[in-house]
Amino acid sequence: MIALYRRAAGLLDQIAPRALPLAARIVFAGVLLFYFWGSAVTKLGPGVPGLWTPSDGAYIQVLPKVVESVGYDFSQLGLLHRLIVLAGTWAELILPALIVLGLLTRLAALGMIGFVTVQSLTDIWGHGVAGADLGQWFDRASDALILDQRAFWMLLFMILVMHGGGWLSLDRVLTRRKDDRRF
Repeated sequence: MIALYRRAAGLLDQIAPRALPLAARIVFAGVLLFYFWGSAVTKLGPGVPGLWTPSDGAYIQVLPKVVESVGYDFSQLGLLHRLIVLAGTWAELILPALIVLGLLTRLAALGMIGFVTVQSLTDIWGHGVAGADLGQWFDRASDALILDQRAFWMLLFMILVMHGGGWLSLDRVLTRRKDDRRF
């Protein structure tokens, strides 16, 4: 029985570096891709120029305390504010697409770790998320918006940072070498 267990574990050890990243990308696509894209779309202004002109709601989502401090007079916001909002919006569009395609996967996943960290801090300090929505680890509840859900997101991204896009990715196609099957 122990020998059978060891053989099975050995097989899984061989398969995991190739299969786990693909599984992480599939789960990301199924669970979070449209969450991030949907959020990004709410930040875009109308039409094609909206890619460079964020909506008023974008400023409220990304810089809530700043918008509040100017009395919701968006004309008082400067170029820096616009660039911050645009960078976040484009990150929400581009980084998830790169992850799903498996292109620059490690870099995209690292970018998503940074994005989700900033998103979480904005939710906590900018929007005042607290209590049950913030959550607490090692309690019986597993559905808190920040500490519980986003911990799983971060784990997913860490798998991709450490293992890359897996065997079915554009990263592998672009970096393929005869003797290298580790990607």
